[in-house]
Amino acid sequence: MVDTTPSDLNVVLKSFTFGGSEKSQESLTVSIPEVLEPQYGMYVWPSAVVLAQYVWTHRAELVGKTLLELGAGVSLPGVVAARCGSRVILSDSARLPLCLDNCKRSCAANGLEGVCVVGLTWGEISPDLVLLPALHVILGSDVFYEPEDFEDVIVTVAFLLRKNPTAEFWTTYQERSADWSIEALLRKWKLRCVSVPLVSFNANSSQLAGSTLPGRHVVQMLIVSLDTEPL
Repeated sequence: MVDTTPSDLNVVLKSFTFGGSEKSQESLTVSIPEVLEPQYGMYVWPSAVVLAQYVWTHRAELVGKTLLELGAGVSLPGVVAARCGSRVILSDSARLPLCLDNCKRSCAANGLEGVCVVGLTWGEISPDLVLLPALHVILGSDVFYEPEDFEDVIVTVAFLLRKNPTAEFWTTYQERSADWSIEALLRKWKLRCVSVPLVSFNANSSQLAGSTLPGRHVVQMLIVSLDTEPL
């Protein structure tokens, strides 16, 4: 896989080590390229390391499963899943080729071959979206960032869950506003969600995976699925 980083960008590798539990000494270290340029802003955000921790905790049940990461950016959760034996598809906006390049850089940095990178723009039912293979899990960290994008994200997730009725959308978000809510959109698109306590997957700490993230930021995790309850 070719490094597509423009020569004038300042790129550094940041390492994350996901450790074992009291019952297991198994660990995994991944390297994530961060682009230290203000106009690109391709960093690992607090929500990404929390979602990656959840993926790591559930790695045994994800072996051989097909996962799609939406808005992947630096792709930490997707890279962890791929390193743990999942079939992973990374995606970001089809309008942001530099973000798609960064997905490829993250794969190259971790020796991952065969990971598909596709351009998927939220809210658009494109051929690439329609032609995705059957999915077991959809990942998304901090995809609920700009309120004007919320419904576009939900439209994409709802489409994928209707194509894959047993799949789940695992998402983390950083609390930034008391007015933040997707409950009305979930009802509109006939989806439901459950909140996952961070303590249940050892993510209730200011430092995860050998990093200082998530720091003092408050991060929440949700699992979204189809609402199959009769009206």
